[in-house]
Amino acid sequence: MRQKYRICQSHKEKKLNIKEFAVLEKDTKNVDSSMLREDHFDLICEQDYDGETIARSAAVGHDDLVVTLRTPNLFPIGPYAAKIADSVINLLGEGKDRCVDLFFDDNELFVVDIPMPR
Repeated sequence: MRQKYRICQSHKEKKLNIKEFAVLEKDTKNVDSSMLREDHFDLICEQDYDGETIARSAAVGHDDLVVTLRTPNLFPIGPYAAKIADSVINLLGEGKDRCVDLFFDDNELFVVDIPMPR
């Protein structure tokens, strides 16, 4: 599955918003990821967070932030959650309202280099 997470930090409103999108249409299966358009992605989840809670959690540490970001509705797998947390920390450090998109392709998780038997 190919997914996109849009992470938006609003310092003015003191909130963080994460939207999870996924490519659900089968007719895009053979479309290269770099050729996907915005309309290929469907919104599957949206989560708002209190900005102060996120800032406190990030101050405790990366792992605590991952726990805070995961909810019953938004629960990305470990590698994705870690990258989302990294992006949230970067957004917090900038001190301005901004959004960032992260793109993930599950096929990249399954690439394994296995040594040939002798």
